[in-house]
Amino acid sequence: MNERPGFALITGASRGIGQAILERLGADGFTLVGTATSAAGAGLISERLAQRGWPGAGWALDLGRADASVLEETVHGFEGRFGPIRVLVNNAGIARDDLLLRMSEEAWQSVLEIDLSAVFRLTRVCLRTMLKERQGRIINMASVVALSGNPGQVNYAAAKGGLLGFTRSLAQEVGSRGITVNAVAPGFIDTDMTRQLNSKQRETLIERIPLKRLGTAADVAACVGFLASGGAGYITGETLQVNGGMYMS
Repeated sequence: MNERPGFALITGASRGIGQAILERLGADGFTLVGTATSAAGAGLISERLAQRGWPGAGWALDLGRADASVLEETVHGFEGRFGPIRVLVNNAGIARDDLLLRMSEEAWQSVLEIDLSAVFRLTRVCLRTMLKERQGRIINMASVVALSGNPGQVNYAAAKGGLLGFTRSLAQEVGSRGITVNAVAPGFIDTDMTRQLNSKQRETLIERIPLKRLGTAADVAACVGFLASGGAGYITGETLQVNGGMYMS
């Protein structure tokens, strides 16, 4: 892409993989806006950016409650401060695991709302500037379970599987305007969630992975950094799997 003023917007950036993506894109020279559901999370993002001397801001944004008008106002406000958006990383997501026969309607709907419908709404707003600028990178965070499936996660797998179809279709719609759309599908990553497993559960999990270790948030962030870079300018509609060989296609 041509060098122009602009910023990278990362949702769910206060911890875990989102925080690592923020760190990676900041090191790569992007102006950063990271969202968090709470004001406290947004404050942590702002503090992190200030400590490193990186331009940008943290922002409290509940994607499950924000309608199109709120998102338009928010993104336009960012662009007024930081210039046109260049990179959108749809990272925010939730999981509400249960077996299908026990899964509530609310657990189904809430996961589909945050992990898929909110991506549609935010991407639609950000895409308008990218189309005008004739450049942009959209990177959607999926999951290995979108490809392999996983018992107890039919809602999560359905949402992330839908995200892969969204990625491929949108890539075909906007490629002629210099915009790439790709997905990253992490496997089991060493985060707060996997650290709650006991040693036996972790050993069983690692046995399923050819590289014999959990991934790190930095492993995932490195792939996002690549897809956001000029070096990935001829890659679109793809899903980059980061799972240590646990699932191969």
